[in-house]
Amino acid sequence: MTTARTPADAVSDRVPDAAPDRAPAPVSDRAPDAAPAPAADGFADAARLTGKRRVAFACFATEPELPGLAVLLRSLALSNPALCEDFVLVRPELPEERIAPLRRLHPRLVERHGSSRADLLRTTGYDTLIALTPGMLVRGDLSPLLRINTGTAAVLQPVGPHPDQLAPDPDGLLVLQTADAQRVGSLAELAADADQLLGAAHDFPVRRLHGDMPLPEPSDARVLRLHPEHRPWEGPRPGYGPVETAWAAHELDDETFRARWCELRAPQHPDLFRHFAPSVLASRPTVDLAHRLGTVHLAAGEYEEAVEVLAAAGARANQPRFHETLGRALSALSRYDEARTHFLLAAADPEVAPRAFGRLAKLARIRGGAADAQEYARQGLAVDPTHRECRVQLHPEPFQLDAKKFRPDPAPSPGEQFAHVALYATGQENAGDKVLPEAVRRSLEPKEPGPARWHGIDAHRLFDEDALAAVNARRGLVIGGGGLFLPDTVPNGHSGWQWNVPDELLRRIEVPVAVFAVGYNVFDGQSYRRERFLRSLRTLVERADFVGLRNHGSVERVRALLPEELRERVGYQPCPTTVTRHIQPDWVDPASRTDTVLLNCAYDRSGHRFGHDYGHFLGQLARAVRALSEHAEVRYAPHMPDDERLVADLRRAHGLTLPVERLYGRSNAQIHELFARARLVIGMRGHAGMIPFGCGTPILSLVSHPKMVYFLTDIERPQWGLSVHDPHLADRLVERAGAILRDHEAAVADVHERQQRLWEITRANTATLRETMPIRP
Repeated sequence: MTTARTPADAVSDRVPDAAPDRAPAPVSDRAPDAAPAPAADGFADAARLTGKRRVAFACFATEPELPGLAVLLRSLALSNPALCEDFVLVRPELPEERIAPLRRLHPRLVERHGSSRADLLRTTGYDTLIALTPGMLVRGDLSPLLRINTGTAAVLQPVGPHPDQLAPDPDGLLVLQTADAQRVGSLAELAADADQLLGAAHDFPVRRLHGDMPLPEPSDARVLRLHPEHRPWEGPRPGYGPVETAWAAHELDDETFRARWCELRAPQHPDLFRHFAPSVLASRPTVDLAHRLGTVHLAAGEYEEAVEVLAAAGARANQPRFHETLGRALSALSRYDEARTHFLLAAADPEVAPRAFGRLAKLARIRGGAADAQEYARQGLAVDPTHRECRVQLHPEPFQLDAKKFRPDPAPSPGEQFAHVALYATGQENAGDKVLPEAVRRSLEPKEPGPARWHGIDAHRLFDEDALAAVNARRGLVIGGGGLFLPDTVPNGHSGWQWNVPDELLRRIEVPVAVFAVGYNVFDGQSYRRERFLRSLRTLVERADFVGLRNHGSVERVRALLPEELRERVGYQPCPTTVTRHIQPDWVDPASRTDTVLLNCAYDRSGHRFGHDYGHFLGQLARAVRALSEHAEVRYAPHMPDDERLVADLRRAHGLTLPVERLYGRSNAQIHELFARARLVIGMRGHAGMIPFGCGTPILSLVSHPKMVYFLTDIERPQWGLSVHDPHLADRLVERAGAILRDHEAAVADVHERQQRLWEITRANTATLRETMPIRP
């Protein structure tokens, strides 16, 4: 193994000395917990990077009020099964045995110490709190409260002898922003300044029901609030029979409560499902509940847990959806033979058959069986001729760098090639992943990115003995770029990230290995703290001769997952799409530009991107587009078909129509030309910022993922990023875009200056690589 090289650092301007040769360290059966590396400023908290609001319910309770708090928690879960935010319990010192039963009622109970309800004002770690009381019974939908992102919201209550004397009640339900709360001295002061009034249904005093009046419909009394002295758990109170009957319906033992929750057929939050369902499944096992729990585990990336639950369920052969789910979980663990068996069982049902055959075809292709993949696809299309996955698998489009031709070489010599592991997007897949492989190759060998010098390896295909032999016959192996450190796109059990490579075969690679411009692509809410990924990552870094990640945020995150002795091997290599002007032969900056602003949004993992704020984002973006349209034509540039949801949503919700430039239908050269001629690109995807930047075009980023902030921090332009959660997004976006359009020449010059710095780092890194890999300048 050759000496490992560390990529050039963007801050110090120097290439650090090579780390000494090391023999691969033994890997234990259990991945060690990596000691946390010092986090770079701004890289420690993904929610802070993206501006994503952290929302929580909050309640102060003393020991005598804990039975009421238990009812509150049960009623919240039963009436709002799709909601699961942190529940902050502010309390005085209490014995553990009094708190433990509450934890069984909520998976995200967060305890804080305090002596009164006023201590809610000092709650930290959240942006928005929904303040409740232990004397509340939740009966209706509270989700609208989670979308309040500014000011204080409260319900007006009578405060005097006359019914028209109304004011917000500081002891009732409040929606508050913690930044505001920390500037006032009391809840009364905060409530008095409430600038948003909630309907009476959100805080309905039960004193209005005295005289055994029947309860209103849940939509008219979403939250019932008892008087502080009215405690049904201590005894009945005359005149409130229906109220106390409703209260008693929520005084349930744990098993009954969990079973009742699991029986609900409304949408259910996965955190609640994982918390409640296992004990119900243990005491009252059914195939249906096992299937639902397995599906929740699968969606959360908990593949081992999904298989454990599903395999123990004892499903019959004629339960096709169950077998399809189990097949997906097994496939995600690379237990391919077992997965195939369950997909075949699922394919016996005509309704499920097209999807099951599509999965069989994809599985066959992962294992290198192109003929089997096509046969499965034909069988699926025989049932449903329109099935998209089957059509793709029957006639997969070959990866093409571009329409232009490379020098003819019908039989390239392996000894003249580099092997290149990448995500080779084709057809209607992500346009950024189409551009990226060519950019990687041109940054290393600008003159020849084609098959004469490069042997492509699909990262998702199983890296087996044949693939190993093919790599070892080449001059070297390049891995990247792109967000390969991502657990879920095409999960596998061999590595836990996108390259489907077993550790044993990774160690047996004999040629030089370069990890080039790979990104750590985890969303806020996703995690890599899995043994399999940690072992694979350690093996990769031990074996590689060069490890360059595409932003300093990725460098810090990956270093934190490694043992201390390996951390310095990981350095910085910018994404090569950011230096397109320097790596594309014969590049010429456009003499003129179209009067166009290109816009892009992303919808994969939309829950992670938008949280509760999608409606807010959509309204703010509509305002911004209308204002910007007075200065330039705004056109929409989707990277993949799913991105086009924005066009439909803007038209439906705001009557706004945008012309569309479908990037996924263009060649790399056409994408470069479109970006180079635009005056400004406003994008949410990583490559919706990096590719136009590389073409010399000013950018603004709609930040919904930490990687956007990482890139803007690297180029020292964090002001080019605007959080999708920003309450004032429209005004700020129009202001910053307008400044760019008004002084466009200066904005372009700034992009060129930022880019030059990245190009210098890339050149230094490729010079370092030439010491171990036979790269041609």
